[in-house]
Amino acid sequence: MPEGSGTYAGHMTERKPPGVSFESFVDKQIREAAERGDFSRLAGFGKPLPDEAAPYDELWWVKQKMHREGMAVLPPALQLRKEAEDAAEAVAAAVSESQVRRILGEINTKIAEALRRPPAGPPLHLTPFDVEAELTRWREARDPKGAR
Repeated sequence: MPEGSGTYAGHMTERKPPGVSFESFVDKQIREAAERGDFSRLAGFGKPLPDEAAPYDELWWVKQKMHREGMAVLPPALQLRKEAEDAAEAVAAAVSESQVRRILGEINTKIAEALRRPPAGPPLHLTPFDVEAELTRWREARDPKGAR
């Protein structure tokens, strides 16, 4: 691509005219782009800049991408604890006993596997859910008076 013929935000850039200082030319390009609203569509517009006093992190872009994608990396034991918490919340929101059994069956399988072969990282501190006790609590939460 010849010099000066690139595109930015869908607009052709111009070549600096002779006799115009480079700074004036750049200032004009920036002003015109701002007037068109090119900068207002950039990611991060209106948000504070990152703390420049923070130490440099070579993996900043990986962490930023993971944050944008809603991903998190936890040690396996902590990840399983989080999944157990999520399962408990899913049980509370379940609409049927079969759904409660399915949710608890899935997490209990993962917990049992982790107890057989403990994952790396902090201690697991989990035991499988007592499905019948959880079902009793689930029923009572749905019908606290016991009326059926």
